[in-house]
Amino acid sequence: MTGALTTILCERLGCKYPIVQTAMGWVADAKLTAATCNAGGFGFFAGATAEPGAVETALLAIKAHTDRPFGVNFHMFQPNAEEVIASVIKHKVRAVSYGRGPDARTIRRLKDAGVICMPTVGAVKHAIKAVELGADIVTVQGGEGGGHTGSVPTTILLPQVLDAVKVPVVAAGGFYDGRGLAAALAYGAVGIAMGTRFLMTSDSPVPPGALARYLETKDPAHIRTTLAVDGLPQRFIENDLIRKLEGMSLPARIGMSARYARQWGKDAGLGAVAMTKLGLKLLSSGESNFAQTVMAANLPAMVQKGVVAGDPDNGLLPSGQIASLIDSLPSCTELISSIVVTAQARLAAMAQLSSHEQRVAETKLP
Repeated sequence: MTGALTTILCERLGCKYPIVQTAMGWVADAKLTAATCNAGGFGFFAGATAEPGAVETALLAIKAHTDRPFGVNFHMFQPNAEEVIASVIKHKVRAVSYGRGPDARTIRRLKDAGVICMPTVGAVKHAIKAVELGADIVTVQGGEGGGHTGSVPTTILLPQVLDAVKVPVVAAGGFYDGRGLAAALAYGAVGIAMGTRFLMTSDSPVPPGALARYLETKDPAHIRTTLAVDGLPQRFIENDLIRKLEGMSLPARIGMSARYARQWGKDAGLGAVAMTKLGLKLLSSGESNFAQTVMAANLPAMVQKGVVAGDPDNGLLPSGQIASLIDSLPSCTELISSIVVTAQARLAAMAQLSSHEQRVAETKLP
């Protein structure tokens, strides 16, 4: 049944199995990306949170640990977006992922360089628009996913998008094992993309204290969305910090974000003029209103405290609801091997069911 797991996604991305590791900010580092690729999946490096001047070093680190193709994500409003794009083209990176930021001209520039454009969307209209702008493959994330997410579950959103676009579709949001891969393929997707499941591996850079909190969370109701961080719906593991943020007034949250923004700008070497330009760039991207733009600095500071510093009480832990079903931290190789074995078993069972129904139908023929 190995052949049943070789889809057009594998052919286009150059991976062995149709399993994608998403570009989780500050988590999808060079090590995790390379480990995913070496295990037969396709890893995306988190270029969107890479420090200015560090992108090429990270790409070289990935290439030093794997000879397999990999991807990079980015946002057009990040201060070093051009650095990411130029590095991707220079190093012949196989694919890029992004949100709604890049315009048709930027996407054409990447495609002309042989880079596959593979945006992540959370709504049908965004999938249609992404294809109109030139997307080669679309990843569809249902509401069960971690970080910024929508409200429509994968089981509803996925078939809607499959019916709406003519490019290959990858399913994300709520996947963690081979049963999910088999189900996604049965829907008509060409593979699955997972973030939380790869975050919860032994190859993940997330510190033990934070990983322990992920493992301890067994009620999916405690992995919920909130608007309190930057004004956009995001899914995190519930903790005291989230409850504190939700209890603050909007002016108080904006004031807190301004303090974070000043510190972030100082650390990044950006002056007042550069910070103002960055804010205007984010605002003009169409993805945020004024309050959301101002509060955007809350996210990196708090997430870094959670998944980089490993402080699950005073930082934020982005997570899909699927974390509540995960009880181990395998390596990427162990994880992908397990997914493949289970998916093959489920696909074989479905094939046997189909054969049985065919035999029953034949016995009823006159």
